[in-house]
Amino acid sequence: MDIHAPAARRGIVAARADAGDVNATVEHINKAFEEFKATREKEIAEIKAKLSADVVTSEKVDRINADISALQKAVDEANAAIAAQRVGNGTAAVENAAEKREHAKAFDKFFRRGAEAGLRDLEAKAVLRTSSDPDGGYLVPEEMESTIDRVVSTVSTFRQLATVRRIGTDTYKKLVSMGGAGAGWVGEEESRPETSTPTLRELELNVMELYANPAATQRLLDDSAVDIAAWLADEVQTTFAEMENEAFLTGNGAKRPRGLLSYPTVENSSYAWGSIGFVETGDTDGFDDSVAGAETDVFVDLMFALKQQYRGSASWLMSDATMAAVRKLKDGDGNFLWAAPTASERVPTILGKPVYTDDFMPAMQENAFPIAFGDFKRAYMILDRVGIRVQRDPYTNKPYTHFYTTKRVGGGLTNFEAVKFMKVAS
Repeated sequence: MDIHAPAARRGIVAARADAGDVNATVEHINKAFEEFKATREKEIAEIKAKLSADVVTSEKVDRINADISALQKAVDEANAAIAAQRVGNGTAAVENAAEKREHAKAFDKFFRRGAEAGLRDLEAKAVLRTSSDPDGGYLVPEEMESTIDRVVSTVSTFRQLATVRRIGTDTYKKLVSMGGAGAGWVGEEESRPETSTPTLRELELNVMELYANPAATQRLLDDSAVDIAAWLADEVQTTFAEMENEAFLTGNGAKRPRGLLSYPTVENSSYAWGSIGFVETGDTDGFDDSVAGAETDVFVDLMFALKQQYRGSASWLMSDATMAAVRKLKDGDGNFLWAAPTASERVPTILGKPVYTDDFMPAMQENAFPIAFGDFKRAYMILDRVGIRVQRDPYTNKPYTHFYTTKRVGGGLTNFEAVKFMKVAS
C-alpha cells in the first residue's frame, strides 16, 4: 500500500481487506473526513484570498469526497444486509408445518424437472393460496420467498425506510383522521354537551405486478447442490429492487406504485393536507458553497418545517451526488453540516439526523426536489401481496429454461404531514 496516498484511498483498500468489518470501515470514514475537512478549509481560505482555489486543492477535495462516498456505500450495504435478515423470518404455524415441507419438496421437483406433483392441492393444504389466479404458475415456498425478500431488501433503499405491510388482497384501505375529536373540561356535576366529530378520509392503495424472467440451463438445475432459492433471489434482485425502488420515488400510480415525488407540492407556509410542503434554497444552482453558512439555514428551516411528533424519527434522503455537495457545506459558526458515522450510529448525519442515499432522487437543478426529510415509516407504506409466483417455461428459448417470476407490490403516501421537501429555487 502506498503510504503517501490520501487517508481516504488507503481506507478503501484497508476496508476491503477487512472483509466486512463495518466498524473498521467507519473508522476509515472518520479519518478520511478529518482529512477532507482540513483540505476543504484550505480550499475556502484560497477562495477568500484570491477568489479561486488552487486546482490541486480542489481536485483533492473532490477525490476525498468521492472516496468517503465509496466507503459509506460499503457501510450502507452492510447495514442493509443486517436489516434484511429480519425480513420474512417468521416461523410457520405448527399445524401447517408438515404440509409446508411437503409443498417445498414438490416445488423443488417442479423447479428442477417440471414435475408438478399435485402442487395445486399442496398450495391449498399449506394455506399458501389466498385467491384464484388466472395467470397460472405456482407460489414459491415460504422459505424461498423469505430469501428473495431479504435479498431485495438489501438492494432497495426506500424499502428499508418505509413501512412494509404484507396483505392477502389486491387493495389496502386506511381511514385517516383530519382532526382530533372535540373535548372540554367540566366539573364533577356539570352536563357534558356533545363534542365535534373528527372528519375521516379514506386512503386506498392497490398492488401492481412486477416481474422478472431469469433463465438457467438444465445442467444447473440438475445439480442438487445448487440452492435454487438463493439462485432465484440473486437473479431477480436487480430487476425487482431497482424497478420497485424507482416506482416508490417516481412512479405515477399507473401499473406501478405511486411514488413519493409524484404527489402535489406546495410552499410549506401554505401547506394543506393532500400535498407535500417544501422550503426553497436561495440559489438556482443549488448550494452557494463559496461562502460559509450562506445556504445552510435552509436545512434548519426544512427540519423545523416538520412537526415535532415526526422529527424524532426523521431522516434525510438524497442522491449520492447531492450528499457529496452537502458534505462541503458549513454553518455560520464554521462547523460542517455533514458528520461522519460512528460505531453506534453507522450512517452519516446532517444536523444530528441520519442521512440515506438513493440515486432515484433528483439531481440538484432548478425547480427540482433533491432532498426529502421526514419520518418515512409514517409517511409512506409499501404493500407486498403474500406470495411470489413462478411459471416454468422450458420451450421458448431452448436449451434454457425460463422462470417467469411475478411479485405483487404497491405503495403510496399515507401521511402527508410526515415528510417535507427541499426545492431548488427557480
